[in-house]
Amino acid sequence: MRRLLPIIVVVLLALAASAAAAPGKGVPRLIFPVVGTVEYSDDFGDPRAGGTHEGNDILAARHAPAVAVEGGKVKFWTTSAQAGCMLYLYGASGTTYLYIHLNNDLTSHNDNRGSCIAGMSYAPRLKEGARVAAGQLIGYVGDSGDANGIHPHLHFEVHPGDGAAVSPYAYLKKARPLLFYAKKGATVSVNLTGTVVSSLDGFLKVKASEVKVNSAPAVETDQTIALAVAPDATLTSPPPFSALTALQRGMPVKVATEPLRATLAAQRGDPNVLTASHISIG
Repeated sequence: MRRLLPIIVVVLLALAASAAAAPGKGVPRLIFPVVGTVEYSDDFGDPRAGGTHEGNDILAARHAPAVAVEGGKVKFWTTSAQAGCMLYLYGASGTTYLYIHLNNDLTSHNDNRGSCIAGMSYAPRLKEGARVAAGQLIGYVGDSGDANGIHPHLHFEVHPGDGAAVSPYAYLKKARPLLFYAKKGATVSVNLTGTVVSSLDGFLKVKASEVKVNSAPAVETDQTIALAVAPDATLTSPPPFSALTALQRGMPVKVATEPLRATLAAQRGDPNVLTASHISIG
């Protein structure tokens, strides 16, 4: 028994040290923070004026939706000349995320006529201190702060355990992008433009290049979506066709879905959550 006591103490100390080295629950698999076509690289640690780059810059369209990568609590930050309009997301995992250079433009151009407020930089009616769900709209991509005049982008940081910044790149590569954004629970109709990947009776897979939801502007994308096909789906093309088996890989296609509730699974475009009601070729 006396021999076991030192071993037990060593094990307990090792476990305590391990727990201290890994605060919080760790960074979970994230929802990608921007909806639509993006470009980014692992520029973490690159030299910048005043120090090194502590995040990854995600280039996107001006006013592109920025969404919560996980559920948590938000805090606004509006007094930094460098960051411009900025938001903290305190994730449920214990990880803190920074959303920097959010929008301050009233128009589709770089006019700098807006301010860091809800509906401009932040989601409409979003309040500081609010709790948000994963995938919820929290802001809009812009070029505020010292990004003014540069390509609109989201400077995105990851701070595990609310500690030092780490490279977001590996987390972004594994993150699940949203096919579209809509208010949770809203009824939406999704229209996809792209090319056929494969088709079977009752199922269709499309490489989407553009997605349009209800009356919102179309958004570019680059996702492969697996859809169920309604038994009474309309199939049209010049000339008309009557079976999915007529669809060949690479054919240009437009797909309209049945109306559905905007759930996170639907926004991600999870397999067979969307159901095609109309398919046209060309």
